[in-house]
Amino acid sequence: MTGTAAPAPERTFAVVVGIERYAAGPDWDLPGPAGDALRFRSWLLRLGVPEQNILLHLNPLTGSDVPYRPADHATLRQLVVSGLHSLRGEALWVWWGGHGVLDRAERLRLFCEDATTADKRNLDLDSMRRTLASDALPGFGRQIWIVDACQTFEEEYGFQHTLPAETLPVGRRVQSHHQTLLLAATRGQRATNDPVRGTGLFSASVLEALDSRCGPVGGGARQWPDPEALFGDVQQRVERLRAERRTDQLPMMWLYAPQRSEHPAPPTPATAPPRAAVGMANAPGQPMERLIGALLAYPMMTDPEERQAIIMELGEATRTVERMRRHTKPRTDLIGIVRALSEAPGELWLLHAAVTLLDDDEQRAVALEAAVHACAGPRPAG
Repeated sequence: MTGTAAPAPERTFAVVVGIERYAAGPDWDLPGPAGDALRFRSWLLRLGVPEQNILLHLNPLTGSDVPYRPADHATLRQLVVSGLHSLRGEALWVWWGGHGVLDRAERLRLFCEDATTADKRNLDLDSMRRTLASDALPGFGRQIWIVDACQTFEEEYGFQHTLPAETLPVGRRVQSHHQTLLLAATRGQRATNDPVRGTGLFSASVLEALDSRCGPVGGGARQWPDPEALFGDVQQRVERLRAERRTDQLPMMWLYAPQRSEHPAPPTPATAPPRAAVGMANAPGQPMERLIGALLAYPMMTDPEERQAIIMELGEATRTVERMRRHTKPRTDLIGIVRALSEAPGELWLLHAAVTLLDDDEQRAVALEAAVHACAGPRPAG
């Protein structure tokens, strides 16, 4: 990767956040962000960044052998507002994985571990960025932020309680910070998580790009990554996942520099997930979204036990899906099921057969068949 000379490892710091469990309860469980955060930590350590320079804040679903700090609102707010001020460094990485939502003011809110359904404690991404672009953070002229979180619209969730809002304090404006933010999805989109592998697809793509572009440790003078080249690499990796119908998300990049501030629009993908038939080309939504909608039209999908009964009908070819823990949220559960079945040709058609066996409504069956056809192509012969 072409870039400028990297700062000394001891002058590089990182804020690394991975939240899998929330005070809101198991409906909010999200396997992956803590593991991805630990993998990013390992990458930094391989570069020679001292362990004490990596500020790790987790709330994992399972235990961790690595010591970590909490990821509650008060702790993370204090870290951003004043905790980093005493550090002396040149480069800062910010890695955040967890739930997010785009509020009605078009601001990305990142939920903290102590978010509940009544009090959804969060931090405003742009407010954090502005704080760390001011003289509230001396030094750290080079910053790369990696955020693996959804940007779905707030109103889609029908929250009974409004989101708590806060603008963090900002110091005096300066002309010394170069900030690049790599975001997992564009406005209105979900960031795909792979529940089987326990990783975010965007996070996995970023880590692969970092490994491939930054070269082996000890391979000569190290370079600070060119953020735009890094993002281009990540885009290509995510585009391959889109072509495999594993995700619909389009990553975004925000650039902030003394003479430059840009939010480039995601490009039209070169390889869009193919439609199975010309007649479906104008159908609303992406194929995955269409299939999830067709499945949710079945009343039985609201019951976890009914969904498990469907899985049991799939047979020996789908034992991986059978072992997946049923999520209490139907949509979340179905997304995991569909993504897992999409790994092997024909298995989405097995899902169609199981669903229509248990519910023989003809109108729903026609919509489901068209949606499966759009995602998986023609029904296999035999």
